[in-house]
Amino acid sequence: MMTDRPRSAPATGNRLGVHSDMLIAEFGFREDVDHELRGEIRELGGTTVTGDDLDGLADAALLWWRQPDGDLTDELLDAQTLLGADGYLWLLTPKTGHDGFVDPSGIAEAAETVGMTLTATLDRPDWLGVRLSPPRRRA
Repeated sequence: MMTDRPRSAPATGNRLGVHSDMLIAEFGFREDVDHELRGEIRELGGTTVTGDDLDGLADAALLWWRQPDGDLTDELLDAQTLLGADGYLWLLTPKTGHDGFVDPSGIAEAAETVGMTLTATLDRPDWLGVRLSPPRRRA
């Protein structure tokens, strides 16, 4: 649907906390992801790599997750190990009524199990996002 509002790509990317020179690991990419959101991230200078191609630690991670994708708790644990000290993860799931919808209680349970804290939300046309921060590491 077209609107008369001007496109504000940096606004969403800024809300995600993306800035130039960030390394962003991406997991669960398929053709159904929000390509506009990915473009906004690139516009802001965020460099995305798939989790398999990551060399070192990421500043942030995007995890596209659908109900049949397996065990969310295990995936969150794996993603945490790839985040730098101040890293965070955006978990993106299909909205209610879309294939692969994930019940919010399952997200909350998985996040709590791995010690992650929900710190923000993002509402997109077909996807919902929650920003999860891992427990702070002791120096």
